[in-house]
Amino acid sequence: MTTEQKIGQFFFPAVFINDSEENIQATEHLIREYNIGGLTFFHSRASAATNYEGNKKIEFNDESYERLKALIVRYQKAAKTPLLMSIDAEWGLAMRVEKTPQYPYAITLGAVPVADKELVYEIGKQIGKDLKSAGIHYNLAPLADINTDPNNPVIGYRSFGEDKNKVGTFALEYLKGMTAAGILGCLKHFPGHGNTNVDSHLGLPVLNENLDELLSNELVPFIKGIENKVDSIMIGHLAVPALNNGANTSATLSKAVIEGLLRERLGYDGLVISDALNMHSVSKLYSTKGILEWEAFNAGNDVLCFAENVPEGIQEILKRADISRIEASFERIWKCKIQAGLISESKIETTDLDWKSTAIINQKCAEKAITLVKKDSTSSITDFISNGGSVAKVSVYRENDNPFFEGLENTIPGDSFSIALGEENLEEKLQAMDKYDTLVIALFVPKAKPLANFEIEDTIITWLSDVVNRKKVVFHLFGNPYALQMLPNILAAKIVVVAYQDLKEFQEVAAQKIALNQGYEGTLPVTLLLK
Repeated sequence: MTTEQKIGQFFFPAVFINDSEENIQATEHLIREYNIGGLTFFHSRASAATNYEGNKKIEFNDESYERLKALIVRYQKAAKTPLLMSIDAEWGLAMRVEKTPQYPYAITLGAVPVADKELVYEIGKQIGKDLKSAGIHYNLAPLADINTDPNNPVIGYRSFGEDKNKVGTFALEYLKGMTAAGILGCLKHFPGHGNTNVDSHLGLPVLNENLDELLSNELVPFIKGIENKVDSIMIGHLAVPALNNGANTSATLSKAVIEGLLRERLGYDGLVISDALNMHSVSKLYSTKGILEWEAFNAGNDVLCFAENVPEGIQEILKRADISRIEASFERIWKCKIQAGLISESKIETTDLDWKSTAIINQKCAEKAITLVKKDSTSSITDFISNGGSVAKVSVYRENDNPFFEGLENTIPGDSFSIALGEENLEEKLQAMDKYDTLVIALFVPKAKPLANFEIEDTIITWLSDVVNRKKVVFHLFGNPYALQMLPNILAAKIVVVAYQDLKEFQEVAAQKIALNQGYEGTLPVTLLLK
């Protein structure tokens, strides 16, 4: 390859599964003309994270998976040099592609005992197999961020929790599982995005720790990954003033962070990939096209993810970069392509989606992760409920024919109610429930992110705060455990269980634990300030 063609390998522009033919042809043009190294797949332009503050409607497409496979074939045919296909699949292809297997969020896995870390390996391996079935080689996961700020708007449920050693151990197991499936992995977001309260898609978070504090906490999972030769590390769009002479320079654009800390201090010589360069924390810094791409490369990134100015970026790097640096980054990318099987003559083995294995793994995780937060009675939950007079089951934000209530049908028979988002007959339903002595309440948290109290309505928060003081309440939360903090007086409930996910297997296991009087092995992965 010419030097210019080698520079093209550094660029991984975004592509959208549900895109127009015009846009698809524009991507084919980039592939043919600029010898780009790979692509990063997203569902659609409306679903891109930087559009969260907008009102673009996401159009779902049941054919997205088949469309993804067909696009990958099409784009590879346009390439002289095989493309490294990447995607964010932290909890499986379902993060970007509907009608594909979904696995537990990282925060859910963080509730699993360390002794059962093999489950995280199994999930990493199964996700890897799913990616391979679509033609993807590179998963931009898992997170190595330690989530210590409950108001973190973008990490939260995507982190394994607040225990640095557990985060490091589980991230490594996830990576090992993907490696076993033949998929490249990535630790993100260096040097640690957990202790921040700004969404880097929209603004620049600032990490105020000094180097010693980083080395003793945020960097621990990354160091563990480096020691185990992680395939790649993604640099986060976050400022660390202590490493940049007090300046709020994004780590993605900081030589001090990438070359000084990651390369020299920590001894990492693997692939470094930028976080998406369209994110507003960096995308609006330079008015001249190509300068952002040059600055990101100059800071030490090998791969420029979601680069929006490919021709201009190539020319800026060609004009300014040392040939030795170009060769070093090219060699790292080439090594990953060899590892992914792209450069060999042999055909890459593909697999099909295995829904049965997904269900088995999710059930195992539910059995280990579901967490008992509080239990007043020494008797079984079933005996406790049956001792309390009249009983009603209440499903908040799901229909009452859900798997959880179906699993309770034989052990807790009786009336059931459902409350919808924006329920029109809310007062009437609440009055109807008031005649019961015991309420089995399942709250299906509407959103995984903390914005607007996880979108739990104020009327529901007020009702829950009141009813736990007046009734015997058995409370199950299906969602982000941080949502418990939005519920004043929740510890007045007689029994509080965090079931983490609304996945079918988690609902079934939550019911099974009541029906069969099973113990709870999960532990909260984060500290909750409950009242």
